[in-house]
Amino acid sequence: MALAKQLPCFSLADLASVEPDHNYLKITLSRYKKSGKLLKIRRGLYVSSEYINALQKKGRFSIYPEFIASILYQPSYLSLDYVLYQHNLLTEIARNFTAITRNKTAHFTNAFGNYFYHKIKAEFFCGFKIIKINNFVIYKATKAKSLFDYLYLRRNLLVNKKAVRELRLNMGNFNQADVREFKQYLKLAGTQKVAEIFAVLME
Repeated sequence: MALAKQLPCFSLADLASVEPDHNYLKITLSRYKKSGKLLKIRRGLYVSSEYINALQKKGRFSIYPEFIASILYQPSYLSLDYVLYQHNLLTEIARNFTAITRNKTAHFTNAFGNYFYHKIKAEFFCGFKIIKINNFVIYKATKAKSLFDYLYLRRNLLVNKKAVRELRLNMGNFNQADVREFKQYLKLAGTQKVAEIFAVLME
């Protein structure tokens, strides 16, 4: 635990250097989890309650749930509803962490929230920034890429102008630089459907 409480997250393999007995480690971690000393991030991945408490006391906890988003399921980056809401494009509160992955769609729930991962084609896995805050590394889409991902994954549901307008996106927060970046993703994808949806949003 002396080692674990210093780590933002850890697995059995991370503790093998101090305790090589794999079975003993599993039993010990299980006991600590039941006692509340450990929090389970996902199967085989943990963080100590003491580490989280220390972050909260320092006022650094708010960024931690974003940090583990890319740890939970790799490779991935935050996008869609979660990032659109941060940029005030989405009017409804984003209650879940939403992300893009090259792998199959997945969902995880832990003490920090609900994490939803949506699969996209490998060639569209781009348009995100690597952000470093308080030694945490976060992978997060730009405003334009978040909108592209959002529309691309919904393109078959947005069958007419009414459906598009019912998204109630606040496009006033989408500037010319964002438009230029968005069009780069349109060109990359070669999807006329998303281009038509975007044109309705910009009317």
